Order: sequence, then structure tokens, then C-alpha cells
Amino acid sequence: MAEMTSQLLYGEGFKVLEQQKSWSKIRNAYDQHEGWVENGQYHEITEDEYKGLTSGAEELSQDLIAHMSLADQSLMPILFGSITSGGHLLKHHFEGNAMPGAKKKKNLVETALLYLNAPFLSGGKTPFGVDASGFSQMVYRINGYQLKRNVEEQSKEGQALSFIEESEPGDLAFFDDKEAIINHVGIILPDNYIIHVNGKVRIDRLDHTGIFNTETNRYTHQLRVIKKIVQ
Repeated sequence: MAEMTSQLLYGEGFKVLEQQKSWSKIRNAYDQHEGWVENGQYHEITEDEYKGLTSGAEELSQDLIAHMSLADQSLMPILFGSITSGGHLLKHHFEGNAMPGAKKKKNLVETALLYLNAPFLSGGKTPFGVDASGFSQMVYRINGYQLKRNVEEQSKEGQALSFIEESEPGDLAFFDDKEAIINHVGIILPDNYIIHVNGKVRIDRLDHTGIFNTETNRYTHQLRVIKKIVQ
């Protein structure tokens, strides 16, 4: 069984690169991430329909769990951060709260806290299972800011800061391993705290050395660089 590298939420668009009997290789239109999806889990649309969907602002679900009402009157659950603005193509009616993503930087922290205690899931992007870069990407996306999918790609974005004291809540902190490979990311909180994924989405201390876990009384991640993505 192949490793899950990411997830697609309801409403995300992608290009089919290769189609086999049961699976298709696809490229996510949002972050260019490539992977395989089961053929029965997506609906093909025309190029004109796709252009129509992407011509306006995305509206994303703001509820942990909401529902789409289908043409046969049954309900389909969709998760926090799903794109609801294209449901009409499938004759789906959204039942929940949705809004465009453009918000103020301070809202990044408020959104991040909604994921608190979500379990770690490699490749995950939802409050029911999320990894480090999926967490940062979704928090930013829900607030109207774009990030790549992988930690290393995200670390190349934005403006590098020299000191923690220059950072603001919502900035990203990146961490590396003994081989100097960047392998972790978290979102900076006020008062030298950070929210990140380590077993679950949790809050720990942050200093110039890295992330300090007060439960185990040790550093768990070594700080590499702090990036300001949003001014």
C-alpha cells in the first residue's frame, strides 16, 4: 500500500495526468502537488467550467463538519476548509457557514487554535488528522493566503527574520534535523509559544534553540529559520 502524501478536500480542482483502470495520477491546481486518487472519488468537469469556478473568490467552509445536500436529498459531510463555491456544478447545496478566505493576519492564530489536539496523520489536512505542513497550509488557506504543500517548499517562501523578537503571531518557524534537512514547521503564537503537530496539534515553548516540550522537559525540534509570509 502506498503512503498517503496529501489529501483532497471537497471542491479542490486538479488536472488528471494519467488515468489507469482504478486510479489516476493528478496534479493539484492549488499547490501543484502530485499524487494518485481513486477514479470513483472525483468528478470530471470541462475547461470552461473550471475557469468559471476559479474566476471568483473561493468560499471555504468555516464549520468543523458541514453538509452538502445532494440531488437525491441525501447529505454528504464535508470538513473545515472545504471549497463550497463549486457545489452547484454537481447540483449540491451547501448547508453551513462559508466565506471567502481573505482575512487579517491576526486571524491565523484563531484558526490554528481550532485544530488543537487534532491527531497527527501523515499527509493529512483536516482536524481529524493532519501533518505539520498540511496544518500550516490549511490555516493559511482558510485565511486567504497560499502556501505550498511540503515543509521544504514552504520554507522557501516569505521573508527570513534574524531573531524571534522580530516575529509576530502567525509567522512560520521551520526546524531541521541533524543533516540540516528542514523537516518541520509550526505557527508562532504570542509570548514565545508555538502551535505545531507533534503526535497531535499542540502548543509548546519556542526559543532560539527550538521547541521545548515542558511535559518531557526536553527540546524536540531544532530551530532553523523564521519566515514572515504575511506582512
